Amino acid sequence: MLPRPRRGQRYHLSQVKSVSAIIVARGLVKRYGNFTAVDGISFEVEEGEALGLLGPNGAGKTTTIRLICGLSPLTAGELLVDGLDVRRHARQVKGRLGIVPQHDNLDPELTVRQNLLAYSRYYDLPRPLAEARIREALALFQLLDYERQRIETLSVGLRRRLIIARALVNAPRILVLDEPTIGLDPQARRLTWEKLRQLQAQGTTLLLTTHYLEEAAHLCDRLLIIHQGRVLAEGRPAELVERYAGRRVIEVYSSNPDEEERIRRLLADRPGVEMERDSEALYIYLRRDDGLDLAPFHRLGQRVVLREANLEDVFLRLTGRGLR
Repeated sequence: MLPRPRRGQRYHLSQVKSVSAIIVARGLVKRYGNFTAVDGISFEVEEGEALGLLGPNGAGKTTTIRLICGLSPLTAGELLVDGLDVRRHARQVKGRLGIVPQHDNLDPELTVRQNLLAYSRYYDLPRPLAEARIREALALFQLLDYERQRIETLSVGLRRRLIIARALVNAPRILVLDEPTIGLDPQARRLTWEKLRQLQAQGTTLLLTTHYLEEAAHLCDRLLIIHQGRVLAEGRPAELVERYAGRRVIEVYSSNPDEEERIRRLLADRPGVEMERDSEALYIYLRRDDGLDLAPFHRLGQRVVLREANLEDVFLRLTGRGLR
């Protein structure tokens, strides 16, 4: 266990596993009565990295985010953010974070600019500095034309972009985003991705949760897949796809169990093949697909699809295909 710091003291990152880690979590546990929401999670986030947390609803992603932000006390474990113990230095930790919550918490009676100005006061920013940062954040997310409009007049997409812009006012080292593009149309989502990549290129560390697997593949350098409060897998998006789903997937839509058995016999001599099924299709995961003849599959199934393996395959294989 790391020694207890003196007031204002920061842990030196040489004391943890990676000297470049800006977030270090060791055995995080969060219980609510008899329910364990986070069950021994450990991970590190490198400075300047984009780390994504994936998992079904109720997996423990948002709870983990709340622990990192000092919004909920740890039950057990150790958690350092920018070298500070979150348990002892929650206020200082919050000053280093830009937090984008999942839900809209803007003040509807204030204008766009007034919302950001009110937010800046939580960080005791001098008025000229706050004004400069507000203008910069609004410009980044193309919101300058709306700065005098009241929040209640804005679309869902504009509000979402404003919530992200607001999180930049205190010039955070770490941007924590809980479902950052929820409710956005494809065009606004792409714009948000572009701006987040731009912030990362400038040195900002990104920690995000998302249910959009395309977003996870597009934005994240590395992913943690969490289920029932535990980490099931960790790695770069492409590595996870290769490890858990292979290269290609055949979907055979057939409900006939006899046909499924024939398919299994067709693939019996082929190495590295795994199969799963749900209520409507058989999924065949291929490590290699050279020389594969699909004609027998077409004769057996009502519909056959051959496609590239992706993160959705990984997600469903690890967490299951049924609703929980």
